[in-house]
Amino acid sequence: MDVLGNFWLQFFLISGAITFSGARLTRYGDVLAEKTGMGRTWLGLVVLAAVTSLPEMATGVSAVVWVKAPDIAVGDLLGSCVFNLLILAIVDLLHPPGPVLTVAHRGHILAGSFGVVMLGVAVMGVMAPKPFVYITLAHVGFSAPVLLLCYLLAMRSVFRYQRRERAAYLAEHEEKLLYGHITLNTAALKFGLNAAVVVAAGVFMPRVAASLAQLMGWQQSMVGTIFVAAATSLPELAVTMAALRLGAVDLAVGNLFGSNLVNLALLGLMELLYLQGPMLEMVSRQHAGTGVMAMVMTGIAMAEMVYRPQKKALRLMSIGAFALAFLYAAHIFLQMLAEK
Repeated sequence: MDVLGNFWLQFFLISGAITFSGARLTRYGDVLAEKTGMGRTWLGLVVLAAVTSLPEMATGVSAVVWVKAPDIAVGDLLGSCVFNLLILAIVDLLHPPGPVLTVAHRGHILAGSFGVVMLGVAVMGVMAPKPFVYITLAHVGFSAPVLLLCYLLAMRSVFRYQRRERAAYLAEHEEKLLYGHITLNTAALKFGLNAAVVVAAGVFMPRVAASLAQLMGWQQSMVGTIFVAAATSLPELAVTMAALRLGAVDLAVGNLFGSNLVNLALLGLMELLYLQGPMLEMVSRQHAGTGVMAMVMTGIAMAEMVYRPQKKALRLMSIGAFALAFLYAAHIFLQMLAEK
């Protein structure tokens, strides 16, 4: 087997491991949501999102600490945000009863709102307009502490909202237990084991993806925003598809919105680790376009959750899902044009 074939084999083996363990991770995550009373929205937004975003963190740390390539880190994190929103369109396509965001909990709108704010901060960091360009603390720009603070506020706000909603629901309804035969310790152990597999495979995936991109002759500047972003988002895709098969729509949607919040918080962390200067001010301004695209796509998803259409206007997809898929395709096209 030649070198290229060997890397493709590694790619498919890693993909298979992520898909298998991602499905089991989602099932035991659903069990934990029931046993702990955290709720699917909170668990998807925080726990699953943190687990599936670890490959992005590993890629970002490697890019800014060892490789000294901040463009790859920023492109990966912002590109993953756009790719996660494309997954929402795929979820809608595979949800035959109706638009998937119509049945999603309204608590996701709160997470989406924080996502838009954090994307705005990231775009401002990349564009660095006056007087923000002068606001620095040592090598850190203004965006890093703001992004990290916004993430903490988002988690606190969503937790309090979810707890209030759950209390109101239990006051009027009797809770149905679906996993009475599985103990909390068993669920936690199996969740942890499958999370370890997803993380290990997801961390190794970007290296294989980058090697494939080089061997296939793809442009290096596209690797971070498109190819590596898609590769590091494979855990999100596997976990989301598994959640959809379980009927756990809120786990699926919460994982995607939560992963975007984690990715944006990681931007702040990467800036702290990049010692050469304010990272977002030193990368290509082309990343601002990716950030703006993610903001627009998040806004569309939030609008559909508010409007809640009862039928898919385009038969297979809702108008919002179609817009997300169209904008992702436009994003890829514009990235390719920028390379020429």
